[in-house]
Amino acid sequence: MTIATDIPIPTDLKLSERQQDQSYQMAQAAAIAADGRKGENIVLLAIGEVSSLAEYFIIASGFSKSQVRAIAGMVEDELSEKFGRKPRNIAGEQDGTWVLLDYGDIIVHAMMTDEREYYDLEAFWGHAPKLEVFLPVAELEPSA
Repeated sequence: MTIATDIPIPTDLKLSERQQDQSYQMAQAAAIAADGRKGENIVLLAIGEVSSLAEYFIIASGFSKSQVRAIAGMVEDELSEKFGRKPRNIAGEQDGTWVLLDYGDIIVHAMMTDEREYYDLEAFWGHAPKLEVFLPVAELEPSA
């Protein structure tokens, strides 16, 4: 699992204010869910700062069609369980190379690496701030 953290977190919005926003909480939960299915190069973009399309994009890579579907399925399950939200629209489930979950305020892109490289959403939306993903810390078992 890799999380893209090469760009500093913008300081224009205090982290505590952002953390209280449900869209941000959903975006973080989606990124964590993608990580739970071994999604790679997970990116969280604050797209709402440059567009009215959505507040956040979550982009994650999978290495097979079944993994891409599993990432999208895990995100859908987590957001339904934690926030009671279902996507407004789902695209690409049949093909499995790029599954898009549209929640209105957040949009999740689970993509095969070839599609991700070809469409290069990070470059297209390069003016949107890239945010840090806060993964839960795994508890270590005590040594015997």
